[in-house]
Amino acid sequence: MNLVSQGSMKELWNRHFWDSAQLFPLIPPAAESLVDLGSGAGFPGLVLAVMLAEKRAIRVVLYESIAKKCRFLNEVASRLGVSVEVRNTRIEQAKPEPFAVVTARACAPLTQLLAYAQPFQDKDTLCLFLKGQAVGAELAEAHKDWKMVIKRHQSLSDPSGVVLEVRELRAVV
Repeated sequence: MNLVSQGSMKELWNRHFWDSAQLFPLIPPAAESLVDLGSGAGFPGLVLAVMLAEKRAIRVVLYESIAKKCRFLNEVASRLGVSVEVRNTRIEQAKPEPFAVVTARACAPLTQLLAYAQPFQDKDTLCLFLKGQAVGAELAEAHKDWKMVIKRHQSLSDPSGVVLEVRELRAVV
């Protein structure tokens, strides 16, 4: 189905599953909802939904604009017996709705990703974004338009990668 690049198939576990799963311990135990932006093949949203379902009840919503990928996400969730809501729409067209956790991986440059995430924020929302080696430049650019509290976690799956923990997101006025 062309959901991930052909070149990454040799490292499927580390590159996609482990990369997604490393967010699991960062999700607060009291979180009742999670939204994944640009879910694609289910990384990280569907992986986290499976892991969370084994521990506690949590509402998981996956945003994906491509219908073929949405059908894939629904089929995999059904086969795994995992409850997720797949929304086949562009993130920019989503109605504002607060979530406890917002995740994204390979979705957009950070400045744009923060704009996508803002409608899903409330005062306690935690954003967990998997970013690559350009994270420093992306953060410098993002700070022009956004105020936020950032914590960086070294990626467990990629020595050049980072998990950005973003809290208190608000636009610069």
